Amino acid sequence: MLKTSDNPPIIWPVSKPIKDFEGSWWVAHTKSRNEKALAKDMIEKNICYFLPMTQKISHIRGRKVKSLLPLFSGYLFFCGGEQQRLEALRTNRVANIIEVKQQQALVRELSRIEFAINSGAELQKHEYVKTGQHCRVISGPLKNIEGIVQKTKTSARLILQVDMLGQAASVEVDMDLIEPIK
Repeated sequence: MLKTSDNPPIIWPVSKPIKDFEGSWWVAHTKSRNEKALAKDMIEKNICYFLPMTQKISHIRGRKVKSLLPLFSGYLFFCGGEQQRLEALRTNRVANIIEVKQQQALVRELSRIEFAINSGAELQKHEYVKTGQHCRVISGPLKNIEGIVQKTKTSARLILQVDMLGQAASVEVDMDLIEPIK
């Protein structure tokens, strides 16, 4: 298990939002538990990527241990051309590369997750929802982020879906801060 400081950055290069990456988006379906190692390889090869991660706290031998885990285990998103796709395959950490047919839709979905991470929200992996109310946050640090609302017994969660993967993440929201999108 890596120390939090030894993890690769969530976005490479760190100074650029993912919407400004140039080239085509690809999804690397990694070999088991190779997401972070692939991210480090991508840095060495100067390939732009997005690896959303979430913090997990474990208790080992009476100590609290913090670690970062990929939000979508087994997947890393990267941007570039055919050469970058081939370089990713050459790392021997990739089981398959998924071609992204709807580039703008993927960037829009990933940008929501990037925004939530940058705002300091605690994302959790969430069950993918096919139906539900599309809503927008109207105030606070997550203002203008859109997703699907699911009510729980004690609160509400805004589900941020990545349709291409059939996976999602969620963040807790106050029902007073959201409005339906018509």
